[in-house]
Amino acid sequence: MNQKKLYFYSIVVALAGFLFGFDTVVVSGADQPLASMWANYRLFGTAEAFHGIVVMSSALWGTVIGALFGAWPTNKFGRKNTLVFIGIFFLVSAIGSAVVSDPYLFAAFRFLGGLGVGASTIAAPAYIAEISPSAQRGRLVVLYQANLVFGILMAFLSNYLINNLVAQDSWRYMLAAEAIPALIYSLMVFRVPQSPRWLVSKGRVQKALEILESLFDKKEAEEQLKAIQNNLDHSTGESVFQKKYSRQLWLVIALAAFNQFSGINAFLYYSPRIFEMAGLGESTALLSSIGVGVVNLVFTLVGMSLIDRSGRKRLMLIGSLGYIVSLGLVTYSFATEWFGLHIPFFFFLFIASHAIGQGAVIWVFISEIFPNKQRAQGQAVGTSTHWILAAIIPALVPLLFSSIGAPVVFGIFTFMMLLQLVWVLFVMPETKGVSLETLSASLSE
Repeated sequence: MNQKKLYFYSIVVALAGFLFGFDTVVVSGADQPLASMWANYRLFGTAEAFHGIVVMSSALWGTVIGALFGAWPTNKFGRKNTLVFIGIFFLVSAIGSAVVSDPYLFAAFRFLGGLGVGASTIAAPAYIAEISPSAQRGRLVVLYQANLVFGILMAFLSNYLINNLVAQDSWRYMLAAEAIPALIYSLMVFRVPQSPRWLVSKGRVQKALEILESLFDKKEAEEQLKAIQNNLDHSTGESVFQKKYSRQLWLVIALAAFNQFSGINAFLYYSPRIFEMAGLGESTALLSSIGVGVVNLVFTLVGMSLIDRSGRKRLMLIGSLGYIVSLGLVTYSFATEWFGLHIPFFFFLFIASHAIGQGAVIWVFISEIFPNKQRAQGQAVGTSTHWILAAIIPALVPLLFSSIGAPVVFGIFTFMMLLQLVWVLFVMPETKGVSLETLSASLSE
C-alpha cells in the first residue's frame, strides 16, 4: 500500500473542509459591524430578521442549494472536477464579499461561497471514502472534519488579530483573508486523480485499475476492482429513494438533524455575541472564541484517533452525554443570570463533546452506508438535511434571543440531545471496519 500517496490525496481533498470551516466562522467577526452598518434595512419589519436571514445566513442558504444539488456535478463530472470548482467558488466569494458595500451584493457573494461548502460536504468525504482501505476509512475521512475545525480555529484567530491590528473596516480584511487558503487549495487539488469508483461507474475500468494499483499492491487492487464492479452491477438503474434504501436514508436524515439541533452552528456564528451576553467584554469574547477553536481541534484529533478503534457509535454516545451536561449548564447559567468567566468553559465542554462525537462521525457515517452509485445522491439527502437546518437555526437566533430568550433556546438544544442519546442507543448501527460494498449491502432491505 502506498501510504504516502493515500495520505497526500486525502489531505489535499480534506483542505476543502478547511475552507468550509473558515468560511462558516469568519463571518462571526463581521456580525456586529455589519448589523450596525445596515441597521436601516428591514425584513418582516425588524432589523434583526434582515441581519440574521439575509446578511449572516446568506452563505448557509447557498450551502443548502449546494448540498441539495451537489450530487449532480459529483456524479456527472466526477469528485475531483467538482472539488476544483469548489475552490474557485470560495476564492471569488472571499474577495467579493470583502469589497462590496451593498448588503444584497454581500449576500450574493456569501451565497456563492455557501455553494462551495454544500458541494464539498458531498464531494470531499465521498472521494476520501472511495480511495481508503476499510481499516483506515474512518480516520482518513475525519481528515475532512479535522481540517474543518482547523479552519474554524484559524478564522477565530485571524478575526482576533485583524480586529486588534486594523482600526477601520476590519471586517473586510477578515473576510478577504479566506482568499489565501482558497487559492492554495485550488492549485493543489489539480494534483489528485479521479476516484476509481467513479471511473468504474463511467465505464473507465482500465483507468480505475491504474489508480488503484498506484495506491495498493496489484492483487489488492484487482480484488477491490472486482468488488466495485459487482456492487455496481447490482445498483445500476436504481435510485436512492427506492424502498430498499429507506433505512440508510432515515439514518443519515436523523444524524444530520441531530447535528444541527445541538445548536453547534448557531453557537459558531454568534459566539462573540453570546459571550458578550454572558458579561464578557468584546476583546475577551473574541479571545474566548479562539479557545473554542483550540478545543474543537484538539478533540477532533482525539475523535480521529479513536473512530476506527472505538467505533462510530461509542463516540456518539460520549458526545451525547457531553452535550447534555454542557448545554444543561449553559441553560441554567442564562436562566439564573449566573454569568462570568465560567461560561466559556461550559461552551468548551460543549465543543469538545461535539468534536469527539457528531463532528468526528457525521461525514464518515454518511459517506459509507450507501452503494457506490448511490453514494453521492444519498450523501446529498443527509447533507441537505444538515444544511437546511444549519441555515434556518442560525438565521433565527437573533430573533429568538430577543423574543423567547437565550435560556429557552439553550433548553431546546438540551432536550434534543436527550433524544439523540436515545437514538444512538437503540437505532444507530456500528459501521467500523466493514468494506463499503459489504456495508451498503447489509443495510439495504
